[in-house]
Amino acid sequence: MGIIRDMQREHATQTAAQQRAGTAATQQRELIRRNHDLAVAAAQQAARNAERQRERQRLYAEARSADAASLNADVRARLSDLDALLLSTLDVDDHIDLDRFKKPLQVPPFDPGPLGRPHPEPSWDSYAPPEPRRLGKVLVGEKSHQQHTANARQAYEQARERWMEAETRRRQQLAARQRAYEQKIKKYEAKIATYNAEVDRFAAAVANADPASVVEYFAMVLGNSVYPDDFPQHFRLAYLPKQKHLLVEYHLPPVEVIPVVKDYRYDRVRDDVTAVPRDEAEIRRRYTEIIAQVSLRTVHEIVEADRGGLVQNVSFNGIVDTIDRRTGEFVRPCLVSLRTQREVFAAIKLRRVDPVACLKHLQANLSESPDALAGVTTILDFDREADQDLTGEFNVLAEIDERPNLLAMSDDEFGQTLADLFGNMGLEMGPAGREGAGSRWWVAVDPRPVFGGTIVVYATRGVPADGETARALAEEMTATGATKGILVTTAGYEPDALEVAAGRPLELIDGTALLTLLSEYSRLKARLEPPD
Repeated sequence: MGIIRDMQREHATQTAAQQRAGTAATQQRELIRRNHDLAVAAAQQAARNAERQRERQRLYAEARSADAASLNADVRARLSDLDALLLSTLDVDDHIDLDRFKKPLQVPPFDPGPLGRPHPEPSWDSYAPPEPRRLGKVLVGEKSHQQHTANARQAYEQARERWMEAETRRRQQLAARQRAYEQKIKKYEAKIATYNAEVDRFAAAVANADPASVVEYFAMVLGNSVYPDDFPQHFRLAYLPKQKHLLVEYHLPPVEVIPVVKDYRYDRVRDDVTAVPRDEAEIRRRYTEIIAQVSLRTVHEIVEADRGGLVQNVSFNGIVDTIDRRTGEFVRPCLVSLRTQREVFAAIKLRRVDPVACLKHLQANLSESPDALAGVTTILDFDREADQDLTGEFNVLAEIDERPNLLAMSDDEFGQTLADLFGNMGLEMGPAGREGAGSRWWVAVDPRPVFGGTIVVYATRGVPADGETARALAEEMTATGATKGILVTTAGYEPDALEVAAGRPLELIDGTALLTLLSEYSRLKARLEPPD
């Protein structure tokens, strides 16, 4: 039922996009962005007139303030999306009515086209010569008139023979088209019947608790759940029909989904937009809440979608594939483990709960320090329990699975991807330089008047950027006379890197922001996952 799953996923994505477009956070962000664009345009217009220096300076300051406001709007919108992970699914009916995937039988009427119109039959009146009058009989003669009539008769008979031949061909062609139409309709009806029978077969298999079909159905349900683009949304499912037990191993987002910048501020004295880092305690609190929301949301979607009573027990392990910033190694800790009964969970009023407190009420094991990748003891041993019966594994979003993995690219591919990105954003990129495995740097030019100038771009992946890296970029900016530096890393920033960047014209782009920029400017949906 892969086609059905893809159709359901596309419909859900469009619905969620329409809902997000109407949120207050989105509208506010768009308003701020429009004001930002107007301010920038006004500043550029004023820059063309050197006599209006004071006006230009004022408009320039407004444009720079608008830069900060636009960045802050993006941060607030991101936090709003993260805070609403659980509530956003409660207004959605997660049940999938498989009957709506059936295709109606729409048979077009037979269209004979020109073959449906007979050729006009020749008429003798069109060929017969006119009868001569009295004077005409004297002048032309009876014998001559008879000759004209005989010639006309011959022409008429020849025309009629041609007409009969043409009509015979037309009828034959019409009959052939009719037979082809009937054969095409039969094939079409058979195709629709086969497809609808497959839908019925799948629906019956789900209703009869066929393990593979139940797993496929709930894979469709979870695949129907629309998260932010940088959430992995990969999982494994298994169904134990005797216990009516659904096992879920779900990949959670890494801590980098939380913006590391708390606020952007424009300093008029330094003429720079500075980033205020988010407190580590707030990051830990928000990340714990995200994990709790995703866990409750997943179980809720399963319970709500199960109208046939297929699942009486749900076991959930939430794992995360990420890089341990202390060792640089790829790790996969389990950050939350939960087992609950359908009746117990269905009685919870999710609109009014605190997600973390709700998990504790359900006696789930929840990491105390998920940002530090502190794992928990799993209530569910997925592979051991699944081996008792039947296991199905799904990566529901084929389009996401097929996204290029920035961590698995070659160094040259990674560098070219970033060069294309910044080129699409308006920078004129110079040749790339290398500095160790996985690192690239460029000296670029922003051609805009007033705001433009030389920019140094440094990019690395796989390891967090530290203070030494940020200082090296600042020194390179001084050496090249650059007005700005951009530091890109896929693995986040160490606290000392944020301290070095504070007060300097350094733009910090982490993995989450990089995925967003690639999607917006390069129309490239990428992913950050440890290579096998």
